[in-house]
Amino acid sequence: MSKSPKVLSEEKPHLLIVEDDKGLQKQLKWSFSDYNVLTADDRESGLKLLKEFRPPVVILDLGLPPDPANATEGLAALQDILSLEPHTKIIVVTGNDEKENALKAVDMGAYDFYQKPVDQDILGHIVDRAYRFHSLEQENRDLSRTSGKTSLQGIIAISESMRDVCKTIEKIAPTDLTVLLLGESGTGKELLAHALHDCGLRKDNAFIAINCAAIPETLLESELFGYEKGAYTGAAKTTRGKIEYASRGTLFLDEVGDLPLALQAKLLRFLQERVIERVGGREEIPVDVRVVCATHQNLEEKLKLGEFREDLYYRICEMTISIPPLRERPDDAVVLAQHFLNINKTTSTKAKRFSKGAIEAMEHYEWQGNARELENKVKRALIFTESDTVTEVDMGLKPAPNPVDEPELVELKMVREIAERHAIERVLRHCDGKISKAARILGVSRPTLYDLIEKYGLNS
Repeated sequence: MSKSPKVLSEEKPHLLIVEDDKGLQKQLKWSFSDYNVLTADDRESGLKLLKEFRPPVVILDLGLPPDPANATEGLAALQDILSLEPHTKIIVVTGNDEKENALKAVDMGAYDFYQKPVDQDILGHIVDRAYRFHSLEQENRDLSRTSGKTSLQGIIAISESMRDVCKTIEKIAPTDLTVLLLGESGTGKELLAHALHDCGLRKDNAFIAINCAAIPETLLESELFGYEKGAYTGAAKTTRGKIEYASRGTLFLDEVGDLPLALQAKLLRFLQERVIERVGGREEIPVDVRVVCATHQNLEEKLKLGEFREDLYYRICEMTISIPPLRERPDDAVVLAQHFLNINKTTSTKAKRFSKGAIEAMEHYEWQGNARELENKVKRALIFTESDTVTEVDMGLKPAPNPVDEPELVELKMVREIAERHAIERVLRHCDGKISKAARILGVSRPTLYDLIEKYGLNS
């Protein structure tokens, strides 16, 4: 068994490599310098390291001693690892003629497979993805275990940008600052407005929401300010408006950018004086209320066009909070999707999780409708999926692009392959084509060198 370092950096994640080829071990250890690499030669030593360090990802060669020519020992190791650590992401490595065993390993629970000879860029990308997948699953398990009301109930996010938004909400919630929430449709503006109310000093009083874009202009004034009996035809009795109903609580004005100019002036007076007059009335009614506004529009642009009052703008944005769209925080998309999967399941639904392809597709999708669009996709998947795993096809999403086709990675891969080929050519010339001597100088095994010679067409 290869000895693991006595002291491992806590900052680097652990990566276990179970491989009996010493040359390939050395090659992989060099390739994964960003990880704390643990190496084992066989199943027994690999399981010992697994129990000690619990690595999130394992690279497992299926051809292990005492029978390296067959996959029996490797498949047994796979089963043992998943039995001990079922959330471990295992990448099995096989020869070119062992695709059947690789597919069998995936059916048994392996995360992915890769065929020799090893291309460090592609294998590196698979490993990075496996860590990301493991991390997202862990975040989701942590969220699922959290019970009871939190300070920001209803907000599910793991991205740094949304955590910053939540921290800001927690800090300003106990104040009476008028807050302006900016964000695209579906980013959770009303949820955050509720969080401001629930974490504030007014939480025991009413939270009243009104969508300024959903109510006809002719009715909006009455909805906001109320009306006196006989103020207009049909006004059979005196009726309080939304602002009065929110007294001692919070008033949430959604899509405030759609407020007509005439009403903007009346709202400004209320914000300045904290008094209102009902439609058809002359009595000034004091109202103690906290105001939270939201819009998906660019209010500064509307100021320039004369469509929004500058004095009102500065009244409603004592504190402005910008909510990032879902496409800028793909980690949140995956965690939210699992949340929607859990809350929308029925007794007839088998689905419990998302496939690797579905997660990658969600991370690459633009989500123009943000969380609303995501929830609709999950609901669609629950109708079409017939297994316990939701795929990108079930969600109506296109597969994520193959990273190997991305220009940046192709360029890096090309540079590394040129350097590797050049080094092998030089050493082979120096050793007069003697494979054993060349393998020792290059630090790889003879089989690995033969694979590399074939890969680069250096047989001649």
